[in-house]
Amino acid sequence: MDDAIRKAEALIEARSYIRMFRDKLTVIKLGGSALEDASALEATLQDVIFMETVGLRPVLVHGGGKAIDRAMARAGLEPLKIQGRRYTDATTLDIVVQVLLHEINEGIVRDIRRLGGRAVGLHSGSLQSLFGERLRLPGPDNKPVDLGFVGRVTRVDGPLIESFCAGGVVPVIPSVALDTAMDRPDGWLNVNADTAAAAIAAHLRAEKLVFLTNTPGILLDRSRPESLLPSLDAARCRELIERRIIDEGMIPKVEACLDSLRAGVRKTHMIDGRLRHSLLLEIYTDRGVGTEITLN
Repeated sequence: MDDAIRKAEALIEARSYIRMFRDKLTVIKLGGSALEDASALEATLQDVIFMETVGLRPVLVHGGGKAIDRAMARAGLEPLKIQGRRYTDATTLDIVVQVLLHEINEGIVRDIRRLGGRAVGLHSGSLQSLFGERLRLPGPDNKPVDLGFVGRVTRVDGPLIESFCAGGVVPVIPSVALDTAMDRPDGWLNVNADTAAAAIAAHLRAEKLVFLTNTPGILLDRSRPESLLPSLDAARCRELIERRIIDEGMIPKVEACLDSLRAGVRKTHMIDGRLRHSLLLEIYTDRGVGTEITLN
């Protein structure tokens, strides 16, 4: 009976948040164990289905770097990174598209349906939701660096995404964009998943942008989970980047959070995708989890 009472009390605690976030859009970027580990992914998708059931409108965005690396290794190819971006020639692009669209995306959609939810992959034909242009980064001599078919998002089909959300269907969006230049038959561009999620959240003016990572959030000392910083503003983020406390793969996520906030997203979060039901704990409890990032 005590266990049942605790569950009832948890529902009472969640009630105000359910009401607060009803019909609000939340963009969730899947990464780390939340994408790689089957049990962690299933727990995350259960959270997403619950969120949609109680009226929140989740949008899932994913990449698939580790799976792409494995597929390239099977093909005898060595990944090449330039300024943190995967150099993407035509052969690599074929692998990226196969892995992201036909393996990971289709798998997530299939799992959501198996667990009792409704989902659709938005990536092809009339369901294409991301459009972009080739990314040009300056090199040491200030000349553009050749990244191959790497792009950045320039346009998001918001009405398409919102129409599925309004109908109780979870959009699942891979980090590829259709090249608006259309100077080749397939037209795909490989896009960083963090920046894609931020672009989608910004365009939709989402209530929240949530990154699922392999850490509890942002830590002052990675060896001490208790050094978790529950909240940060933009100035503090810059300071921690300069001190190299925020570094490597965490920097693009923090930058994506700040970009989306400047574009009108209300709140951004980094939470631990390894923690079961971390999404529900962050959104529907008083304490929350992870690190919240705000402008000020």
